[in-house]
Amino acid sequence: MEVIYFMMHAKSNNKILITGGYGYIGSHTIVALHTVGYEVIVVDNLSNSTKKIGKNLEIICKKTHKLYEINILNFDELLNCFIKEKPAAVIHFAGLKAVEESVKNPLLYYQNNIQGTINLLDIMGKVDCNNIIFSSSATVYGNPSEMPINEKHILNAINPYGSTKIFCEKIIDDWVKVNKKRSSTILRYFNPIGAHESYLIGDNPNSVPNNLMPYIVSVANGTSEKVSIFGDDYPTKDGTGIRDYIHVMDLAEAHVLAILNDQRGRSRVYNLGTGKGISVLELIKTFEIENKVKVKYTVSSRREGDAAEVYADVKLVKNQLNWSANRTLKEMCKSAWSFGKNL
Repeated sequence: MEVIYFMMHAKSNNKILITGGYGYIGSHTIVALHTVGYEVIVVDNLSNSTKKIGKNLEIICKKTHKLYEINILNFDELLNCFIKEKPAAVIHFAGLKAVEESVKNPLLYYQNNIQGTINLLDIMGKVDCNNIIFSSSATVYGNPSEMPINEKHILNAINPYGSTKIFCEKIIDDWVKVNKKRSSTILRYFNPIGAHESYLIGDNPNSVPNNLMPYIVSVANGTSEKVSIFGDDYPTKDGTGIRDYIHVMDLAEAHVLAILNDQRGRSRVYNLGTGKGISVLELIKTFEIENKVKVKYTVSSRREGDAAEVYADVKLVKNQLNWSANRTLKEMCKSAWSFGKNL
């Protein structure tokens, strides 16, 4: 990370408040923030994480941070946290994120993700905290009409989870327009995988994994029987779906650059991916080769709504934030397994 840049541009208040900070991406972002000297305040209700993550973060960073065990739907508790801590900026990760669950229970997602974001912005306005980095997703694009996907692609989510991201993006944009002191950076993630090099933090959901890599790890360590590949008849090189997999630490470092390059009065949107597509089968095979383990899988029919290929156009974030994904697919697979073995 750009430590010298930070030291030149540091402000008297270097507190960053992270909602959902003990989650997969949030925890890795805490490491990236500590690396360049930020003080971190964590707000997390621990619905999909544990306090052990906080202990492991202190081992990695050799620094402490404050944890407020708060649900962002609790307006009064969240307001008191902001009044006490007076953060300079917010990175907003907190939210429900399982696509299948959102289809089954859409109101839960609309209430939690949208109302939670509204609470957060309302409170930020009350305490004059004017910079927010928002955790969005490539799901906002739905079934893309062209590849690679750039930030101007039409937003057409095909599930309630993706819809909540679109709504939150718009709400944040409108919030910024009200006050020229405000700014926002929307980061649309593609497919983060891997783990920190310490292997003390990684993707370890409390419930059944919703993403591919945790499932691969659970099969490799014997927790699950086999990985399901949904469709092998797509018009791709091996018939399986193609996605843009990015190392979680590359993703985390983009959040720091977004803060360091804050531009007041502006709402910015960036894709975060590698710009390269990797098939499901290629990911599994790379995992097997690099880690010398066998991953059983079975092929079933396509899932409704799944696109043949989805990968990012990343020129904008490269040009404006000087960010690009540097870690390789091999590193992603090795780190994910090293973390998985520690479980």
